[in-house]
Amino acid sequence: MPLFAEAGGAGATGTYLDQMMVLALLALPLIGFALTALVGRRLGGMSWIVAVAMMVVTWAIAMYLVYQTLIVGAFGEAGLHFDVYRWIPAGDFTVEVNFGVDALTAVMLIVVTTVGLLVHIYSIGYMAHDPGRWRFFAYLNFFMFSMLLLVLADNFLLLFAAWELVGLSSYLLIGFWYRRRSAALAAKKAFIVNRVGDLGFGLGIMAIWTTVGTLNYTEVFQLLPEALASGAIESWMMIGICLLLFAGAVGKSAQFPLHVWLPDAMEGPTPVSALIHAATMVNAGVYLVARANPLFAQAPEALVVVAAVGIFTCLMAATIALTQTDIKRVLAYSTLSQLG
Repeated sequence: MPLFAEAGGAGATGTYLDQMMVLALLALPLIGFALTALVGRRLGGMSWIVAVAMMVVTWAIAMYLVYQTLIVGAFGEAGLHFDVYRWIPAGDFTVEVNFGVDALTAVMLIVVTTVGLLVHIYSIGYMAHDPGRWRFFAYLNFFMFSMLLLVLADNFLLLFAAWELVGLSSYLLIGFWYRRRSAALAAKKAFIVNRVGDLGFGLGIMAIWTTVGTLNYTEVFQLLPEALASGAIESWMMIGICLLLFAGAVGKSAQFPLHVWLPDAMEGPTPVSALIHAATMVNAGVYLVARANPLFAQAPEALVVVAAVGIFTCLMAATIALTQTDIKRVLAYSTLSQLG
């Protein structure tokens, strides 16, 4: 398979320039992470410059794609979709590295890149006196790469890989001050609790593959409802798949009963709290449910569970927030409530 699908070719939409813009959106934070990790210590007080510069360009590219998607409508209702290369060729099990940009992706790009850029800029002053600031900015760029990969992925396995990278980068950021026992324990707690939800998410992806033989969003959202309508699968199977996917969302968005990691995660530096726990990472669960909406629409019982968990988390977290005296924990429980 060619490295880049030709514009207008099979499985590709949008111009070659648009496709390169999507790849640049992923490459820039990754390059920023690598450069800052390698030479950041030598730059001393200017260790932030590469990471922040990469984020400024990333934000500009994201706004171009948002403009093309939401304002101009250059990609149509279906959005921009293209394959990069074949990732896993194993008999019948083939998975491509493919990316897509549609209206939902565009909305997430606005949130992720704008908040990410502002946090990078704020961190210049906030971390100015920390000797490990070069490491902090490297981690920030790595998190931005992981989060952008998550929202741009066009199949469930690539989404899962990005999902785990987001978990890894959040572990590094929460435990940035690793010499403090409370920070180290909070990072470990966040990592382990998220893995509980990710187990269900992984099983859901396996169930999708064994049912329809593909993991591409477009094909899954077409074939699974068709299989249900034709009687090839029973309703309980669709409900099970949706609930397994929702388990991943419950962990990442800190919904009951996997909400316990978020308040403790405030042990990280304040910019981390703003970036991960108030605006971007915790929204990944909301994004997953919205992305899988064609499946949830076929399983009303699963939607009832989603609603029940959300309502309970909303009320529970708001009630707990009333009793907190630490402002960051108040914000953490407020975030939980709003996500619910």
